[in-house]
Amino acid sequence: MHLEIRQTKDGSYTLYVPEMNEHYHSVHGALQESQHVFIKHGLEHVLNLRKDIKLLEVGFGTGLNAILTYPFALAQKAFIQYDTLEKFPLTMEVVEQLQFDKVILNPELHDVFLNLHRAPWNEPIDVIPYFTLQKIHETLEEFVPPRAYYDLIYFDAFAPEKQPELWSDEMFAKLFQATRPGGVLVTYCAKGSFKRSLKAAGYQVEALPGPPGKREMTRGIRPTE
Repeated sequence: MHLEIRQTKDGSYTLYVPEMNEHYHSVHGALQESQHVFIKHGLEHVLNLRKDIKLLEVGFGTGLNAILTYPFALAQKAFIQYDTLEKFPLTMEVVEQLQFDKVILNPELHDVFLNLHRAPWNEPIDVIPYFTLQKIHETLEEFVPPRAYYDLIYFDAFAPEKQPELWSDEMFAKLFQATRPGGVLVTYCAKGSFKRSLKAAGYQVEALPGPPGKREMTRGIRPTE
């Protein structure tokens, strides 16, 4: 798959897939989107409830969400088990060109970021005592998650029109069963059909203000009763 590195409006970089006419992140700001959707309305929300978090990411991609999550584990001394699905990992050549450490992150995280990508597949690795990474080389369709297990799900697949198989009722029913009561799923998408799928699966659906360039984002919560 051919990839092009493009700079977004906040100075951070994303990848563009010509065959799909799709970007990995928002062109209005890759960093701003990840921080707003996944960190602010996902991780920070859950950290207010508990300090021991089992997290599932659908779409490891560039590793941006993971490297933004890592400092929270360190600062909050919150244990985060970070399981992430990726069937088509990036090459290290592409990863190094993203320059996340130089453009948007503390330079001290440079080696950590690269090591996340170099980590072996399908086995948990203790990055630090508070952050365990497991990269799972499977699609969401192939993945069989434990029931009522995850406190937080980062749903960061390509847009519904680009990967419709990942935005089906069946996939969200699977993710709902994997979410523990009180756990949440967050994503940048706010399409009505998607929100109906979340509700059909059993989630309580919240429409939240979106990142720059988007009016809304979505958070689904599994009820505690």
